[in-house]
Amino acid sequence: MHSTHPQRLLADIGGTNIRLAWQDSPTGPLNDTRVLPCAQFPTVDAALSAYLKEVGVPTPREAAFGIANPVTGDAIRMTNHSWSFSQRAVREAFGFERLVVINDFTALALALPLLTPDLLRQVGGGQAVPGSAIALVGPGTGLGVSGLVFPPGSSAGVPLSGEGGHVTLAAQTQREFDVLAILQERYGHVSAERAVCGAGLVDLYHAVRRLAQRGGKEVSSAAQVTELALQSQDALALEALDLFCGFLGSVAGNLALTLGARGGVYLGGGMVSRLGEWFDQSSFRARFEAKGRFKSYLADIPCWIIDPSATPALYGASRALDIAGSEG
Repeated sequence: MHSTHPQRLLADIGGTNIRLAWQDSPTGPLNDTRVLPCAQFPTVDAALSAYLKEVGVPTPREAAFGIANPVTGDAIRMTNHSWSFSQRAVREAFGFERLVVINDFTALALALPLLTPDLLRQVGGGQAVPGSAIALVGPGTGLGVSGLVFPPGSSAGVPLSGEGGHVTLAAQTQREFDVLAILQERYGHVSAERAVCGAGLVDLYHAVRRLAQRGGKEVSSAAQVTELALQSQDALALEALDLFCGFLGSVAGNLALTLGARGGVYLGGGMVSRLGEWFDQSSFRARFEAKGRFKSYLADIPCWIIDPSATPALYGASRALDIAGSEG
């Protein structure tokens, strides 16, 4: 058992995994970071209890969760997973003095100013403009979108709690138009998230196969498509992956223009980092800049891939407790 009473329990709850850690103090290091598959637990309470039992610490005094979901009231129902819970009920069940629940990308946005250069890899662009807005977008189980804006004199930044992953996706080429028509046939509204997430990459591959009317393999996961593309050099998988990167570039460029994000665009989520150097020569950056009269404006904006091993959203969740405390 640990000698100190842990102060904070932190969770980053995605559609596939829940990442957990605890802190002794608001500025302390993350202890006992674990990644647990959500599917192994019927409820969020069960996952939290299993974690606390596994690492052998008493229940911390306060908790903060970043969750892949809109947070609009006490009741949380996950978009990309079966869990649903009442914040009040969880607080009471564990006896937390405080519980803060925010969107996972709002949590990640709060952590951006804390990221050190070794956790970032730049893909194109120039220098960030200090004090300008920062954009954040990240494909994983879904497509997370957020940002930070800096009021005059503020170095902390105010995070945005939006649902930008669900904006309408637009085609720029005939091939994209044909692919999106197939997605539209299946889903009706084709949001950015329908193409730019794990399941979206699988759908893009199926659409490309259908248009080619030959070849390809049966796939059920983004990892399979990525492996077919990068290891087997499968032409259809490579095209699907490049469509994915192009759509991500288009969405990221839209976000940068919308926010005036001359402070840079950060790419979170697990998918982009797994593509390694291949991503740098994909259509991402060209499409990010392909905004007509504003090409030079976007060409100056740096994009950074966040190293997911840093679990930055957990630090962001902890910062949310500090912000909530200062407001209270």
